[in-house]
Amino acid sequence: MPPLNLTPAPLPYETRLQARDPAAIDLVVIHCTELPDLATAREYGERVLYAESGTGNSGHYYIDRDGSVLRYISEERIAHHVRGYNPRSIGIELVNTGRYPHWLDSRHQRMDEDYAPVQIEALIGLLNDLRGRLPSLRYIAGHEELDTTQVEASDDPSVLVQRKLDPGPWFPWARVLAACGLERLPR
Repeated sequence: MPPLNLTPAPLPYETRLQARDPAAIDLVVIHCTELPDLATAREYGERVLYAESGTGNSGHYYIDRDGSVLRYISEERIAHHVRGYNPRSIGIELVNTGRYPHWLDSRHQRMDEDYAPVQIEALIGLLNDLRGRLPSLRYIAGHEELDTTQVEASDDPSVLVQRKLDPGPWFPWARVLAACGLERLPR
């Protein structure tokens, strides 16, 4: 396994996010950015969406297609990345176009971009690093497993589409599970 290529890149509002005890973290949630590149993902992550706290939506870690890993939010902070699971989880975003730019268009619900092997190797390295630093870490889940909300399609309100589909059908669950020592979150 190559060494983890990790770069701290804190979001401007990181210190305004609620603090937590890392011992409470037992779950990793895998996302894909559904954006064209890391620069665009950074722009979305920096957007302030919650005026009362001055924070926005972001994963803790972002893994680019070249295997580089950036930490936007430290584990000691609760990032807004998946409804209902934020206090207990770490969000890892893989750069992938997903359904971009027509996320909720009923005619554009197929995700076609595969994950680069170097990106998955970096993810496995990060997961193993996190397991070494966070003894309470036990589970892993995909965003689409935790947020199963359906919403009206942007092109036809009479059709419902999944709000979240990430990490999507190309994510190599068997490979990641075999290498990371985490269990799928029971449903």
